[in-house]
Amino acid sequence: MLNDPDGAFYVFPDVSAYFGKTMKGKTINDANDFALFLLEEANVATVTGDAFGNPDCIRISYAASVENIKEAVKRIANALA
Repeated sequence: MLNDPDGAFYVFPDVSAYFGKTMKGKTINDANDFALFLLEEANVATVTGDAFGNPDCIRISYAASVENIKEAVKRIANALA
């Protein structure tokens, strides 16, 4: 399902499919663990969805240059591969 943003500059993906999995020696129990994994493995900072109403999500800002967004997506994809 695709959602068009209504003026915000964030994406809010549900990352619960990763809960309970171990990646690169780190067990992902919740969105906090997932966000920390992305920070440590991909050098990409995200925020958990707890404060925004959904603890299964992370919040990613795309208020950046297209080049920086492409690089962040590439890093996330490599970390999750």
